Amino acid sequence: MTEIETITGETVDVGLIQSFIQELPEKALRFGVRVLLALLVFVIGAQLIKLVCRILKKSMQRGNADVGVIQFLGSFVRITLYVILVFFIASGFGLDAASVVALLGSAGVAIGLAIQGSLSNFAGGVLILLLKPFKVGDYIVAGNGNEGTVIEIQIFYTKLTTADNRLVVIPNGELSNSSMVNASAMPTRRIDIPVGISYEADIRKAREVLMKLLEQEDKVLQDMDKRIFVDSLGDSAVLLGVRCHVESADFWETKWRLTENIKYALDDADISIPYNQLDVHVKENS
Repeated sequence: MTEIETITGETVDVGLIQSFIQELPEKALRFGVRVLLALLVFVIGAQLIKLVCRILKKSMQRGNADVGVIQFLGSFVRITLYVILVFFIASGFGLDAASVVALLGSAGVAIGLAIQGSLSNFAGGVLILLLKPFKVGDYIVAGNGNEGTVIEIQIFYTKLTTADNRLVVIPNGELSNSSMVNASAMPTRRIDIPVGISYEADIRKAREVLMKLLEQEDKVLQDMDKRIFVDSLGDSAVLLGVRCHVESADFWETKWRLTENIKYALDDADISIPYNQLDVHVKENS
């Protein structure tokens, strides 16, 4: 065994250095093979995960599961399987899975505090799927003022699209812990349109004209309550209320069309719709 002395006075075994250098190519080759195998396993595992998720999705679709449930479980299963795949690959490099689990268990409190927001969103997603305050396709108004049509319910977030085609992402924890209006929950919705007519106009005639308009509108549900009533006496107009019911899907289109047709019908009946005005009287000094 040959030893050399370094400038610090320490001795180094030359044989060990030579042995390390001789074994280095073989070790590098083995490590490279393990890396290639790990990449191969990851690619195959990723394809299997996609296949499992696809089978799960089709199975739930055949079972007529809610779209939100399909999206939520699909995301959860995919993330869980990827975590298992990474642990499996890491174990091939000498990582002790039992030690990792023990370490995570001992650090559970700290991890829980660090990701409490994410855990709250996850729990909120579970509550949304169990209680079903809304589903994919519903139009909702969240407590923070955001509103839109639900397009996706994920593990941590729910995605909405607004009427002007913007994407809104809301944490599930926020949706499950605050008030929320579901405009699509009921099969029908009531339309209320305020209409002002002049004090000189004939109220009875205005009511007949407006009621005839409601009876001629195809989207108005004729078997449900329709009313034309005097709501209040304003400063410059008699305020009438136009009330009817439509299918929820027809709400906005019908309301816009009725509002426009009300103006035409009142014009044809020579019933004026006043606007705010100010009368000024000048007092002459004698």
